[in-house]
Amino acid sequence: MTNTTLSSASQDVLDDAGARRDSGILHVGIDLGTSRTSVSASNGARETLASYVGYPRDVVSRKLLKKDVVFGDEAIRHRLSLNLYRPLAHGVIDSADAARAEANQKAARDLIGEIVRRARPRPGDLVYAVIGAPAQATIRNKEAILEAAKESVDSVMLCSEPFSVAYGLEMLDEVLVVDIGAGTTDLCRMHGTMPEDDDQITNTFAGDFVDDEIMKALRIACPGAVFTKEMVKAIKEKHSSVMERIEPIVIELPVDGKPTKFDVTDAIRNSCRMIIPPLVEGLGKLVATFDPEFQSVLKNRVLLAGGGSRIPGLPLAIEAEMKSRLGAGKVIRVEEPIYGGANGALKIAQEMPDEFWAKLK
Repeated sequence: MTNTTLSSASQDVLDDAGARRDSGILHVGIDLGTSRTSVSASNGARETLASYVGYPRDVVSRKLLKKDVVFGDEAIRHRLSLNLYRPLAHGVIDSADAARAEANQKAARDLIGEIVRRARPRPGDLVYAVIGAPAQATIRNKEAILEAAKESVDSVMLCSEPFSVAYGLEMLDEVLVVDIGAGTTDLCRMHGTMPEDDDQITNTFAGDFVDDEIMKALRIACPGAVFTKEMVKAIKEKHSSVMERIEPIVIELPVDGKPTKFDVTDAIRNSCRMIIPPLVEGLGKLVATFDPEFQSVLKNRVLLAGGGSRIPGLPLAIEAEMKSRLGAGKVIRVEEPIYGGANGALKIAQEMPDEFWAKLK
């Protein structure tokens, strides 16, 4: 197996890169996600925040919050006082609702500005950024992300999220990368070259889909209970599992104002499992259209990344589904699901020659 870098030109300059890169340049890798946005920077800074942006509703909320814009968990906590935006849908800036499209663009711009600020650039630093985007984002989607980023960075380029994960781990040959986010699950077939359109698949059976399925299941399993989507998300993050044998999942939800206990084991587990069949179907398509001599190797090198990969039991459950559908499969989970994409994007940013970044400015 052979490894290739993003650019043949970049390899030629790696030996003397340190001498040419002065302290006035900060390289950052950004994983711009529907649910969470993470950054890794060349100065060692690493941050992650929920992809929410809020603006005070009136003078009272502005007096309470003492700021004009609020981000992440703080925005969620004070959402009743805010005009709250989750500007990314399916990993791209949400423009489905024309009335909110402009507001989402502004919120995305502010979100990128905040995550770059958290990378701690020094005054006067040039900021060169690589941002991960869904594998099959359209040209219009990509242009919207670039437009949102240009006020916060000096030069920017996009790459597919699963590719950045593979690049960061130097797993660039005969590997299937699966990046499970909130809005999308991205699959990418790596075979020693830059992936093309036929090497990548995106579906929407991801974290938000699981939230919706849990909502439906809880309405049946918890008669009379009332709950919000944020409550469901918290339940998922605490109790999600696809394992056959788990401790009973018992939660409390209000019924007529009174906390009431419900056993939701099957509701949670079955909802989480629903992302597995479409995921394996996508893997099957990428395997079936690959060189038959290398299909067996490909099936046994599946790399699982993204926040959704943290569901307990998921690698083994995917392997079982692959064995049933494809005859075999081996899945490994990256060590840092939250930062895998950002780490890879940072590595790409650092290994691109300075001349490349200068041309993008």
